[in-house]
Amino acid sequence: MKNKPLFSFIIGLCSFFVLWTLLYFVVQNHSIPSPLATLQQAWIIKGQLLLHTGASFLRIFVALAISLIIGVPLGILLSRVSLIDDFLGPLLYFLYPLPKVAFLPVFMIFFGLGNTSKVLLIFAIISIQVIVSIRDGVNAIPQNYYRLLENYGSTTWQTTRYLILPAIRKTLFSSLRVSIGISLASLFFAENYNTTYGLGYLILSAWAKMNYPEMFVGILMIGILGFLLFRTLDYLEESKHSPK
Repeated sequence: MKNKPLFSFIIGLCSFFVLWTLLYFVVQNHSIPSPLATLQQAWIIKGQLLLHTGASFLRIFVALAISLIIGVPLGILLSRVSLIDDFLGPLLYFLYPLPKVAFLPVFMIFFGLGNTSKVLLIFAIISIQVIVSIRDGVNAIPQNYYRLLENYGSTTWQTTRYLILPAIRKTLFSSLRVSIGISLASLFFAENYNTTYGLGYLILSAWAKMNYPEMFVGILMIGILGFLLFRTLDYLEESKHSPK
């Protein structure tokens, strides 16, 4: 079982390369380079590629961490305190469908052109999704469970620690998977301005230079980074249920 993550990575990567090769031969357009040409370009820029990947990973990691720190407690409060849900629930529903990328200029005006505005943009895109998912996960807990704990004199913290958090674990991991996918997709916009490192910057810069192999290197690395993040979540989720 130790080789299962590596095996699944190889299967996924090979499947992607097969589809890519078929598309390359079917389309026959210089804007879609061959997988071999892309891998050769990746080797040429391997040093910079690691820096681009590391910068994007850090931005996503910080945005996810802030979203969890704020989103999980707020989602629980929305479910458990009706007054908060009455006031914040409609606001969340209003903000949810808004295209958050449109607020990038606003973030840049208030927080500058550096990493802060980019992290906040990713946070704005995924935080509401986390809040709503956690709230719905807590709402799915049967009320009988709460009454049972109340009969034993459990405090609010004990109810949260021993009932709510274990009950929403699957919801939390599902929400994180969706959030990671959205975060990776938003890199294209978040790293569009005043950036020297990041996979989104690499793709846009290569596109502007019409260096399509380098552009596909960035696309490929986003896929690899996403796979590694998803597998990390799988490992964390499985470790919670493994016997000790």
